[in-house]
Amino acid sequence: VQFVESGGGLVQPGGSLRLSCTVSGFTFSSYSMSWYRQAPEKERELVATITSVGGSTIYLDSMKGRLTISRDNAKNTVYLQLNSLKPEDTAVYYCNRRYDPFRNWGQGTQVTVTS
Repeated sequence: VQFVESGGGLVQPGGSLRLSCTVSGFTFSSYSMSWYRQAPEKERELVATITSVGGSTIYLDSMKGRLTISRDNAKNTVYLQLNSLKPEDTAVYYCNRRYDPFRNWGQGTQVTVTS
């Protein structure tokens, strides 16, 4: 199983980023997928989930209205569109299965929001 996250970067407050995560090694289209994030010195937290057929749930109240999760099953890829970014969104963002996540996480993609 492999997760390859990309799309992070350094942005100013109010900016936007589109994160991508391409997976291999399991039947991507059959599983709900999630984005997680881990800020410095904090535990990893669940950000949002998308079901195998495209239904989505956002778990962080602080990000509701500012993000969209989507997926392309033909490309084995899940996306996270982040808008109106705030400094407190600074973290490494990861993807994994929502339920029974794999133990071997990808390297993540760093999002840094600063003026």
